[in-house]
Amino acid sequence: MLPGKVYKPEDFLQILRRRIWLLLVPFSIVSAATATYSRYLPDIFRSDTLILVVPQRVPESYVRSTVTTRIEDRLQSIAQQILSRTRLERIIQDFNLYTEARRTGIMEDIVEGMRRDINIQVVKGDAFRVSYTGDNPRTVMRVTDRLASLFIEENLRDREVLAEGTNQFLEAQLEDSRRRLVETEKKLEAYRKQYAGQLPSQLDSNLQVVSNTQLQIRAVVESMNRDRDRHLMLERQLAELENAVVETGPPPVAPAGNGDGTTGGGSPAQQLEQAKVALTQLQLRLKSDHPDVLRLKRIVANLQAKADAEAADAPVSPDNVRVPPVEMLRRKRLADVRAEFEQLNKQIASEQAEEKRLRRIAAGYQQRVELAPTRESEMIELTRDYTTLQTQYTNLLQKKEESQISANLERRQIGEQFKLLDPARLPERPTSPNRQQINTFGMIFGLGIGIGLIVLVELRDTSFKTDEDLVSVLSLPVLAVVPLMQSNAERRRSFKLRLVLNLGLGATVAACLAVVAYTFVR
Repeated sequence: MLPGKVYKPEDFLQILRRRIWLLLVPFSIVSAATATYSRYLPDIFRSDTLILVVPQRVPESYVRSTVTTRIEDRLQSIAQQILSRTRLERIIQDFNLYTEARRTGIMEDIVEGMRRDINIQVVKGDAFRVSYTGDNPRTVMRVTDRLASLFIEENLRDREVLAEGTNQFLEAQLEDSRRRLVETEKKLEAYRKQYAGQLPSQLDSNLQVVSNTQLQIRAVVESMNRDRDRHLMLERQLAELENAVVETGPPPVAPAGNGDGTTGGGSPAQQLEQAKVALTQLQLRLKSDHPDVLRLKRIVANLQAKADAEAADAPVSPDNVRVPPVEMLRRKRLADVRAEFEQLNKQIASEQAEEKRLRRIAAGYQQRVELAPTRESEMIELTRDYTTLQTQYTNLLQKKEESQISANLERRQIGEQFKLLDPARLPERPTSPNRQQINTFGMIFGLGIGIGLIVLVELRDTSFKTDEDLVSVLSLPVLAVVPLMQSNAERRRSFKLRLVLNLGLGATVAACLAVVAYTFVR
């Protein structure tokens, strides 16, 4: 390149005319080489299948599925299982894939290469596409079918395993909750048996019993007071009747007393009457267990026996049985009062015993009422755990039933499934290599090489081509131009050389372009 020279479009055209072969030869050679290379590249075919995710046929409002993961997550999990070395190695052996690579390489690299040949892509919506690439179109289709069937089978198995696992887990939790609930129920039962009558739920009944018992005690006390008043009245009547004297004949001579209220003389019957009167008077002053009272009772018993014996031995005569009417009334009245008096004593004793019994009952139930707050706090602590366990057991039982239904749903294969929407087809044309793209890239690369050679040659060329170059570069006037002088033989030799060179380069370019055109046509 001449320094300071300004190039015009005409100069570029002159350069292109002079260096045309530097552009055409690299362009045609590189294009032909690229076309030849792409021609002998192996064809790669791809077959794909579209799998649709079909939702469960039973509405979610009726049966909720235990598998709640997203399709992307489950698809990734299933893909990891299918793309495992064991599965892929079995597919390689079944379809005899990668024969050349298996002869020289190791199985781990081959399996890794097959993973790269398999593509799994989630399509918009509930669907995903599985594709496989290889050099045999029929084998590619069969492998794609196998992969699709593996996805469908693995999804069914995976969902069933998840449902069964959830069901078994809930069953174990339910059994544990049932065991704890039974233990707590036994503790509550033992507690209720141990503190029966003191439980908070029985507080109202205990208060009612205490109230009723108090009313009964009050009634018994009132009745006992009335009986005691009657008892005092009967005592006075009995004393008056026993002190009354009825004249039936001449008055007996009162002998000296024995110190116990009885006389030493008279018949046994008279002594018996005197002893009874003395006993009645003594009971008014002393208790029934006093020694004097007990002694006088023994005397009365002995006199009663003697009087009975004397009455049995006495002859029956009108003088013996004749008693005045007033005495008979007095004796009858005395017997009635004594009988009522004895009955009243028994009744008072019975009422006293009843009062003691009722007070013991009231004290017992009052103690139960006082212990109710303590038992209530203990029951709250026990029932708190029981209520929690019961709620937990009820929830687990409901979830267990739902899980069982969901597991049956998966076993009958009416849950969410993978359905083959678009089966794998036999590929009719290879997906790679893209020979047109490779050839186009080669042509562009060859054209760039040619342009680069022209630029390089022109940069190294410092010769003057015209007198204008001399004037513009050296700023010197041109006085004369001496033409190139050649003989006829030199001109013929130069012509032949240029002709052969042009023909050779033209043939080379033509052949290369023919190869490129042939590749494009195929």
